[in-house]
Amino acid sequence: MEQAPHDDWIRLADADVGAAEMGAVLAAMRSQRLSAGPAVRAFEERFARYVGRTHAVALASGTAGLLVTLRALGIGPGDEVIASSFSWHQIANAIALLGATPRFVDIDYWSGTIAAEKVAAAITARTKAIVAGNTNGHPAPWKALRTLADAHRLPLIEDSTEAIGSVYQGKRVGGFGDCAIFDFSQPSPLVCGEGAMILTDDARLAAELRYLRSHSLDDRRSVSVGSRIPLQASMSDLCAALGLAQLDRLEEILARRRRVEGSYARHMLAFEGIKPPYRAPDVDEVHWFLYVVHLGTRFTRSGRNQIVEDMATESVAAAPYCYPLHQQYFYGRYGYATGDLFVTEKVADRALALPFHGGLDDDEVAFIVGTAKDSSISVGAGAAIY
Repeated sequence: MEQAPHDDWIRLADADVGAAEMGAVLAAMRSQRLSAGPAVRAFEERFARYVGRTHAVALASGTAGLLVTLRALGIGPGDEVIASSFSWHQIANAIALLGATPRFVDIDYWSGTIAAEKVAAAITARTKAIVAGNTNGHPAPWKALRTLADAHRLPLIEDSTEAIGSVYQGKRVGGFGDCAIFDFSQPSPLVCGEGAMILTDDARLAAELRYLRSHSLDDRRSVSVGSRIPLQASMSDLCAALGLAQLDRLEEILARRRRVEGSYARHMLAFEGIKPPYRAPDVDEVHWFLYVVHLGTRFTRSGRNQIVEDMATESVAAAPYCYPLHQQYFYGRYGYATGDLFVTEKVADRALALPFHGGLDDDEVAFIVGTAKDSSISVGAGAAIY
């Protein structure tokens, strides 16, 4: 096996920040307004315009974003919320934190997104919302999900954390749910350090989201303060300033990642026995969150984990793409167990996330792919595909 091209680790994700971002944060620090200031309002307005939504509400995290959204929709203990177990955990976990019951359903084998027909079969009288994510950048089947949500009069919540910039039927992701949530922690292409955004076109809902997010300075004079307790989950002006600078450069950042994706595509031609990246016919553009390799069926979870360990010995950071929520200890209290979601488990056992960020060059990608391929051969899994 070749030696690593440099002595440093090749990281799974690396924030694409530079002088513009550093200057923006420094300017926010000098403004002496570090909380609930103009940078937060500007970030909200500009991000809403980028996605094509009317209202945006900035928060401290994606978890807080879904928590506040569910509260604003009147959802609480005793209610069920349908979601994917194969998802951005930091958002889906909010269902349980609120005291509602997560109803996990299976995914589409090819796209990894929640399967609309499985959602339809899971709806009961207790169902109060559907949460669907654009998994690893691939848009969910929004047309089918919208038809289903409307037929059952259920709010449709879109988790777009993993797919900023992706396009479905001519429209950017973030534009399909009654509310859409973006988390801006790593490895998102747009990084704020920590932070999130809720988008909606409903003015009344946006006002409630703002109230439940945090008290404003004006609330000190309001007699209505205390009618509902806010989460106190605002985004700081420092994070918003960083987000604004990243948004200015977002097309450049995505283009750099697209170049790296092209390198992977070329070098992966020599890696037999994997499922190639998939794009559904109604999806116009996919911006991957991580570069995920789907190993063949002869690979086991332990074999995939051995590849992760082998790559670490060569200073390459790799990771299982997802540990399904329904298989995690906490969610056993809802009666979930291994074997409940066949497709989710099959995909998750063989999904390998490789380093993916704009700072990678072609030689590094070649080394990453070669290291993964050599390890897969030593694991002895053969070349069975799918």
